[in-house]
Amino acid sequence: MAHLLVVDDEEPIRALFGEFLTHHGHTVRFASNGRNALEIFKNENFDVVITDLLMPEMEGIETIREMRRLKPTAKIIAISGGGTGKAANYLLMAKKLGANRTFDKPVPLHELQKVIETLLQTEN
Repeated sequence: MAHLLVVDDEEPIRALFGEFLTHHGHTVRFASNGRNALEIFKNENFDVVITDLLMPEMEGIETIREMRRLKPTAKIIAISGGGTGKAANYLLMAKKLGANRTFDKPVPLHELQKVIETLLQTEN
């Protein structure tokens, strides 16, 4: 299937995504913030990156911007649970910076799987 990078500062979210995505045949690497994610991203090729937007050390918006600079064709899904109204603003900004798709938390996992499949079928 796909080689994925999941970036989220919440360990329960990483564990949930990891269990679901590996069950669907994907290999998954994890990072707890944008800074760690970029180090991993520079050294491996990922089919899709799933990143939270509100994280310590380096937020998702900055992470997306840097990933786009390093690899303009990267496929990125942004997620956020940034509170009433705030999540929508962050997700809109993520979309403008190049996220292929955005989701509010809690993320519907089966919809996430469908989006991953669609992204895998699209050309870079």
